[in-house]
Amino acid sequence: MAHANLDKTTRRILTGKTPFFACTDDPRFSFGLYVPSCHSFDGPYLPLLVVVHGTRRQTGGYLTHLKEFSERHRMVVMCPLFPAGIIDPFDVHNYKQLLYRDIRFDLVLLSMLAQAARTWRIDVDTFFLHGFSGGAQFAHRFLYLHPARLRGVSIGAPGGITHPTSAHAWPTGLADACTVLGIEPDFGQIGRVPVQLLVGEKDTDTSMISRDDLAGRNRVERVRYLHRALASREVASVLNIVPGVGHDGMKCLPVVEAWLGPLLL
Repeated sequence: MAHANLDKTTRRILTGKTPFFACTDDPRFSFGLYVPSCHSFDGPYLPLLVVVHGTRRQTGGYLTHLKEFSERHRMVVMCPLFPAGIIDPFDVHNYKQLLYRDIRFDLVLLSMLAQAARTWRIDVDTFFLHGFSGGAQFAHRFLYLHPARLRGVSIGAPGGITHPTSAHAWPTGLADACTVLGIEPDFGQIGRVPVQLLVGEKDTDTSMISRDDLAGRNRVERVRYLHRALASREVASVLNIVPGVGHDGMKCLPVVEAWLGPLLL
């Protein structure tokens, strides 16, 4: 894009909380950003935090809640939108497992990053990733496949977990990840990524999650399990149990910000 030719209105719209932009490689998907006021189209590259929504797709809420964090740390925030009902009109879940029919949701995200880098001065070679609930399912599976792209990953209260072992097939485990997804997880590289695991201490309701998961009966147990399972693969992680909080991604954001802030220094 010829940034010198942008009019004032366009420049204003491309700073702060932006509109959602269609993904040019697959317009069924889109993304919005919060771009801090320090951003300049011919200035230094800014770090990026990608926040993947949960099942209810509260993308706008995350961009609003992270505005002050973005301004304070001179960091761009991106929220991809994977709409419900793609292919299957009643589907609300399939982005969480990265692969559904011919859609690779991890590659859609990487395409969005490349597109955004053609407009804004963002470092997309490596970025921070946070997901809560359904977004956390996406985030920890993305970690298995693309650790070299991550500066850090925050995984909040996933309802379903891919075990970091070859005891089960994808998406329950990694036994056939190379065959199904074309990537063999590299735990040496995964172990170099800073990882945060978090869940509200009262996040014990099971009405929205499967009840036959070997990782535990509820999200608290499953996060604790994932913490132990990653450690068994020599992947260190910070475990935060958020006092007094149930299944609420917005109330967990201050804990995410507190973990993320020192990584930006």
